Amino acid sequence: MGESHPLTGTLTQDVVLDCVDLSGTTRQLEAELAYDAEDPFAVTMTFKTRSGDVPWVFHRELLLNGMSDPAGEGDVRISPSIDFDGRAVTVIELQSNTGSFVAQARTPEIYDFVTGTLGIVALGDEVIDVDKMIDTLLPSI
Repeated sequence: MGESHPLTGTLTQDVVLDCVDLSGTTRQLEAELAYDAEDPFAVTMTFKTRSGDVPWVFHRELLLNGMSDPAGEGDVRISPSIDFDGRAVTVIELQSNTGSFVAQARTPEIYDFVTGTLGIVALGDEVIDVDKMIDTLLPSI
């Protein structure tokens, strides 16, 4: 399971992704999933590369739904699958105007992370502090 910080409402978890390139070659890539109750709808997946960390932010509910049914449209799509060894995996597809990325993570790892986020903020209990957001966007003069 990931590292939870209940006083701050955060959770991080390392995952290993199996990435498939255009030639069909699979390579492993380390990533970190992160959740912060300050932004209760979002999950950040940070890919650890030789060139530096690459974060991608998407909706937590998309990750939750994508474990059991295809979910998402646009730049993030998540769906359930089975790998060559018969294990449940969650396929993560990311697209941008410069290319696409397809990877899979073991579903139990994704499940552990999502369950941990639900322990911090349950579905339907997400609240955004609008005053804090306005103060951040429009700092006082």
